[in-house]
Amino acid sequence: MDDKLDLIKRKAVDIFSEEELEQKLKSGRKLTIKLGADPSRPDLHLGHTVVLRALKTFQEMGHEVVFVIGDFTGMIGDPSGKSKTRPALTFEQTRKAGETYFNQVTKILDKDKTRIAYNSEWLSKMNFKDIIELTSKYTVARILERDDFKNRYENNLPLSMHELLYPLMQGYDSVALNADIEIGGTDQTFNLLVGRELQKDYGQERQVVLTFPLLVGLDGKEKMSKSLDNYIGIDESPEVMYEKAMKIPDEVLMEYFRLTTDIDIKIAEEWIKEDVVKAHKKYAEEIIKMYHGEDKIAIAEERYNQVAKGGIPEDIKEFNIENNDKINICDLLVKVGFASSKSEAKRMVIGKGVKVNGETIEDIGCTIEPKEKILQFGKNKFIKII
Repeated sequence: MDDKLDLIKRKAVDIFSEEELEQKLKSGRKLTIKLGADPSRPDLHLGHTVVLRALKTFQEMGHEVVFVIGDFTGMIGDPSGKSKTRPALTFEQTRKAGETYFNQVTKILDKDKTRIAYNSEWLSKMNFKDIIELTSKYTVARILERDDFKNRYENNLPLSMHELLYPLMQGYDSVALNADIEIGGTDQTFNLLVGRELQKDYGQERQVVLTFPLLVGLDGKEKMSKSLDNYIGIDESPEVMYEKAMKIPDEVLMEYFRLTTDIDIKIAEEWIKEDVVKAHKKYAEEIIKMYHGEDKIAIAEERYNQVAKGGIPEDIKEFNIENNDKINICDLLVKVGFASSKSEAKRMVIGKGVKVNGETIEDIGCTIEPKEKILQFGKNKFIKII
């Protein structure tokens, strides 16, 4: 247990408090470890695995993990942490998100020690008296200490009353579950600590809060995010994983090894020192082995090498087009799904990222007969039009 606890401590940024954590773990009880999940973004990437790997360690110590899907808050439109409120979700969308989460997280976690809970189970049953009692636990001044609320308030940007209630609702999740430990990224510190304080107000033993680092994305600047397209998804194909792993900036590769794999740190450091390209390949192999199996590595590597040399892979998807009438290249990019709009397609062509049968297309007014053509965008997107 001491070794596993040391592993958790090494990767955590903050622990509130370390002494309480050790007391709980030595109590002999089966602890409830809580992690909140956003139903609006159910597709997980390597950034999410930083906390998932910590949860796995707790499971190996005999404890239970509870994923709280914020369906109640999601259905009323919760704060995005940015400059505006997220759009409200439907009941069906939140349930689908819950199923998606479970299927993905159990690639890492023990299915038998993992459960999904929806916060509508308790929040939807609260009456107005319950809500007034909950709001009495916190002052407006303390709520406005949350950075995004403070910035919006000071800059006269819209800040709705229901958004101010969100940290209290998330905190109450810990009360409803009587959580022993809650885990999250450093960007969730405020909300996690609200839960810790609310438990005390409701006469419970306070949960221990552990925060973990945010994995930087493939751009080497912002945190990994699907919306910024700087992510490696754990459900992406081995070929895409390999290609993206090779794009990780050299200066952050060590962090990827440290936070998302079980590779010995000293070994990873040696790889990077000796040959950084080889180190990238070792990382690519490791994450493919973790999420798809060792037998998928060779195929992914072969495809990457083929594409890197300017070749066209053999196993590319096909797109059936009704006729062979000439079509504008931008319209074709939208039709096959490479671009979501014609304006995006124009940017792709202007950026010299589009090829037809290996030849770069630079004219947005170009028209082609599409059948029996290989359409390519970038180094890893190919489609055969039939």
